[in-house]
Amino acid sequence: MSYLLYEAMAVPAGDIGTRTAEPETLRPGGRLTWNRGCVVDDQSGVNKTAADSSSLEGLAEYATDRVMSIFADFRDPSQEWRRLFSEVLGTFFLVLVAAGGGMMGQAFPNTISRTAAVVAPGLMVLAIILFMGKVSGAHLNPAVSIAFALRGNFPWPRVPGYILAQLGGAVLGAWFLQAVIHVSASYGANYPAASYSSADAFAMETILTLGLVSVILGTASGAQNLGVFGALGVGGYIALAGLWGSPISGASMNPARTFGPDLVSANFTTYWVYIAGPLLGAAVAVGIAFVLRGRGGGQAGSAAAQGALFTQVRHPEQT
Repeated sequence: MSYLLYEAMAVPAGDIGTRTAEPETLRPGGRLTWNRGCVVDDQSGVNKTAADSSSLEGLAEYATDRVMSIFADFRDPSQEWRRLFSEVLGTFFLVLVAAGGGMMGQAFPNTISRTAAVVAPGLMVLAIILFMGKVSGAHLNPAVSIAFALRGNFPWPRVPGYILAQLGGAVLGAWFLQAVIHVSASYGANYPAASYSSADAFAMETILTLGLVSVILGTASGAQNLGVFGALGVGGYIALAGLWGSPISGASMNPARTFGPDLVSANFTTYWVYIAGPLLGAAVAVGIAFVLRGRGGGQAGSAAAQGALFTQVRHPEQT
């Protein structure tokens, strides 16, 4: 416990009890303040010595309790930072493998095949959903966050924070790769193939994201909410889409995944493709979900979208 923490800490009366002062010596509503080795009643001005070891132990316990109280109530809505941190972390790891394949291939030619490069992001997403899906829902993708909100499974006020967290995690991932591998992050970015137009890549990103979001929304619904199998479905789809769709557009399906390498390499030439395509595909997937399963906002879909941290359910009567 540092001296500065002791010096700045204000301790409510009674929190450290008789270890610092007799209770009857304090006026009602009084506070004990640590002040350079003494505990002072801020109303009476009486110094309460805190030099003995028991007083220091009491202050240490109080400081520990105050710090732990920040993390104590996992379901408290003020703990939104947990969700945002998990989105930063998850998107960081996603970009490590999604952009890292191309960058490693440039640094070490003939070591990473296209098959490995496109399957790796699917496996990473599967792992991320399993280890942190209960915290934030493991969106990792602005298109997914917006789709969940359109579906009614995710509160709109949380969407901007999620998107900023995802973009931030993607930038950190791309910066880390460039700093460590020593090749431009542009080798990990997504671009339309040389012999194909931006319109071709846009169409490919739209249809690939439509399928991805359909799988995500489907495995989040009540009847198809199968836990681990949902993670397998999403990860498997990403790998499969990459195997056949990546030659034309790179199979990003994620504005954040492309944003990170583009920002670090300062090249946004065709970035519009990787915003407009995924967003349009996600919107169409939400419409398809309504046709297949009716309105969203039920218990299972909301839990999948928001995680287990203070889940808000718009239609609790739905499973």
